[in-house]
Amino acid sequence: MQGHPVSETRVVLSHLMLPQDANPAGNVHGGVIMKYIDNAAGVVAVRHSRTICVTASIDRMDFFEPMYIGELLTLKASLNTVGTTSMEIGVCVEGENLLTGEKKHVASAYLTFVALYDEGAAVKKLPPLILETPEDERRNDEGKYRKAHRLEEKQKMLARRQKMGV
Repeated sequence: MQGHPVSETRVVLSHLMLPQDANPAGNVHGGVIMKYIDNAAGVVAVRHSRTICVTASIDRMDFFEPMYIGELLTLKASLNTVGTTSMEIGVCVEGENLLTGEKKHVASAYLTFVALYDEGAAVKKLPPLILETPEDERRNDEGKYRKAHRLEEKQKMLARRQKMGV
């Protein structure tokens, strides 16, 4: 199975924030931004796997600055790690005041997607990820670290549930 380089699956998407995206004070709802994050990460996952992909988890979602009506929301999504059936995608969200050109880091998130066959079962094996730059290697190493901790936390949670009879 032939692998895919990180650069082949990377995506940049932009959306103008409109009144329907915000509350009466003009602040864009976090849920609107989260939807765009999920969409951008999903495009990356499908580009790599060339199959249907679904969100399995959001490992981390941090908001740093508010977005307002009239600003341009830009999402930069990139594949960090690829496992047997799942992939971790990092998304950086940037806001831009189109009148001044001022840019700000709005949010960052790490999402895990699972690739599926048409009948809904997880694929047996994903194409490998080809790391091209030191930045790709750093993101891959950090993604593997996060994956190990996600799995460790999941095992602890399952053990607690089992102990409680849930």
